[in-house]
Amino acid sequence: MNPQQATEFVGVDVASAHLDVAVQGQASVRRFANTPQGIALLLRTLRPASVLALESTGRYHVPLALAAHAAGLHVYVLNPLDARRYAQSVGQRGKTDRMDALVLARYICREHAQLRQWQPPTACQAALRELLAHRATLVRQRSALAQAGCHSKTLARLDEPVLAALQQAIEHIDEQLASTVQADPASQETFKCITSVPGLGLICGSLLVMLFGRLQTRSADAVIAFTGLDPRPNDSGKKTGQRRLSKRGWPETRRLMYAAAMSAARTKTWNGFYCAQRDKGLSTTAALVVLARKLLRVAFSLFKQQALFDPALVAGRA
Repeated sequence: MNPQQATEFVGVDVASAHLDVAVQGQASVRRFANTPQGIALLLRTLRPASVLALESTGRYHVPLALAAHAAGLHVYVLNPLDARRYAQSVGQRGKTDRMDALVLARYICREHAQLRQWQPPTACQAALRELLAHRATLVRQRSALAQAGCHSKTLARLDEPVLAALQQAIEHIDEQLASTVQADPASQETFKCITSVPGLGLICGSLLVMLFGRLQTRSADAVIAFTGLDPRPNDSGKKTGQRRLSKRGWPETRRLMYAAAMSAARTKTWNGFYCAQRDKGLSTTAALVVLARKLLRVAFSLFKQQALFDPALVAGRA
């Protein structure tokens, strides 16, 4: 059914323990437990083919999104920044769970035609996302501990087994990433295409298998925008403002792509491209960001064509 024909536009504010539910045009807000039983009760109160909006909250929104999609509802998972700015634009006075649910219902009622409906990930995509997210947590913990430093040799010795355990856990996750990709034939072929690009290895390959699988109907520009690596204009009249990255989406994607660009810049294939950006006057960071975008664009093209990388196609290009 077309969402415009739906009878209800529903906003849900998601917390770890409860769900606050508002229907556009109604002042009351109902609260349900964020449990399988509470979600089932919530869905029974909604009309068929309702349009449901909720913010992305890490993992707390996932059970409701999956259950609502399975029940035939039109589900939209929103960027919290977009929802917050919309609330400010309509003059929301304050912030409570009840107020957030009401403004989400209002937002989805007016803007659903401009948004894409949420689709559940495949089992492989969900597993890769979870592994990559947990790996990112472990890497942050390892870096924090390694950079903390201490003058006491006793304390340093206490840190050594912790750092070793973290490194072992990271390596175990890397093995799980490889086995997860290999267990899915379609992901295995995509991974082979992506990692044929110099600079893209196991971690970025797994990331892009997950990402491209979710965005396969989009364009390369849309994928770059989704990762937050797109420069945003800041012009007005005769003023040409400084372009800055939008930095939307998952920060780990940008971190991994930047790390891949650092690796790629040292390869024969991409060093010329990187040096050409530096010759244009770009800083080291800016040149690496441009290279990261290039890697993403090339990898997405190979994914769409299911082809391997040909170095001759980028030779001499800046």
